Amino acid sequence: MDEGIFETTITDGVLQARRPHTDWLSTGVDGGRQHADAAYNVTVPTGWEKTDLRAYIDRRVADAGFDADGPALLTGVEQRHARRAALDPVEAIVTAGLSNPATLPPRDSIDTSTPTPESGDAECNADHGHPGTINIIVGTSRALPPAALASLLASVVEAKTATLARRTGFTGTTSDAVIVGSDPDGEPTRFVGSATAVGNAARACVRDGLTAALDARYQNEEHPESVGDADHGIETTATATVSTPR
Repeated sequence: MDEGIFETTITDGVLQARRPHTDWLSTGVDGGRQHADAAYNVTVPTGWEKTDLRAYIDRRVADAGFDADGPALLTGVEQRHARRAALDPVEAIVTAGLSNPATLPPRDSIDTSTPTPESGDAECNADHGHPGTINIIVGTSRALPPAALASLLASVVEAKTATLARRTGFTGTTSDAVIVGSDPDGEPTRFVGSATAVGNAARACVRDGLTAALDARYQNEEHPESVGDADHGIETTATATVSTPR
């Protein structure tokens, strides 16, 4: 059985995924590249309002007794629903909620008479207290250069979208976020595409971790079947102008 690469601890709604001296790339709060000893997934309470996000995260992490810096994600999903999946040199940790789903219908099925949401409305939906959110933390024991770390993040998002589309018909939620990490002291690995050991393992871990996280979160209730059934969410009905490059 694969044991994974993270040491995980959950305290007071904060999940710490610890692996010392890790290179991280995050799409979360204050995202980007960071070298740190841990990454975090933080559950916010019901009715939580936007605030100074970095200060809020720092306070929650410290109150939970953790002293390692690192990137963090926010979610409305309780950490008891988190699931981890490990395979070869990769591990994924996932929480999944669908109260704010997003869909991307085919272009030929869109009613172009439907008004396009204003950007402010979209931002409001996306930032509404992180009510659901699919948060994924993936790490590998291999050493990845910056381009490969970015490629790993793309593979994680692809696997998330493919898994969720089959399971629910949604492509994601309005506030999904991902953190990926690699060990700079590990075996150097230049490529992490889907045909590589790291890429293939990451895809499997995300698929299986997300499936288990959804099963855990919706064990005793049904998830929304459409954006209209959800508390929040968005269906992308805008259409782009398409032309031949010149």
